[in-house]
Amino acid sequence: MKVILVNGSPHPKGCTYTALEEVAGTLNSEGIETQIFQVGIKPLAGCIACKKCAETGRCAFSDVVNEFVDLAVDADGFIFGSPVHYAAASGAMTCFMDRVFYSNMMAGRNAFYLKPAAAVLSARRAGTTAAFDQLNKYFTISEMPVVSSRYWNMVHGVQPEDVKKDLEGLQIMRTLARNMAW
Repeated sequence: MKVILVNGSPHPKGCTYTALEEVAGTLNSEGIETQIFQVGIKPLAGCIACKKCAETGRCAFSDVVNEFVDLAVDADGFIFGSPVHYAAASGAMTCFMDRVFYSNMMAGRNAFYLKPAAAVLSARRAGTTAAFDQLNKYFTISEMPVVSSRYWNMVHGVQPEDVKKDLEGLQIMRTLARNMAW
């Protein structure tokens, strides 16, 4: 089995990554292969509903969205991680998710259908529950089982070192991983 963990933070080794690494470590200990996919810092256009994906099977914009959807076909599960910006997922992550899920649906692909998914959020203090709700909606509209933990899947901190001190948040990440492995 393979789970792809998506890092929607512009910081490849920041707080969101730290949370995803905690999940990946537990998944690996459960015998599940993992891959962290970095959305990156290049500008991402939002979906323009041109419907080219319905004709070609790919998003009209050639960038990380098409790269990810190609990988997603062979994955068994997904964890989508994002920092919280103004009580929402990052702008890049929102554009990424809109285009990934829209192009998958319009192209008639089944890259996500009935595959388990979870959202992981990272914030200094607040806004996580609104962002958590935002990301979970992509899963439910795509008929993906949503994997839960003992609490909402979030960590808190400004720097990765802060996240490593968020013992409750790290425990939530490990429980999430064990639930995903099940």
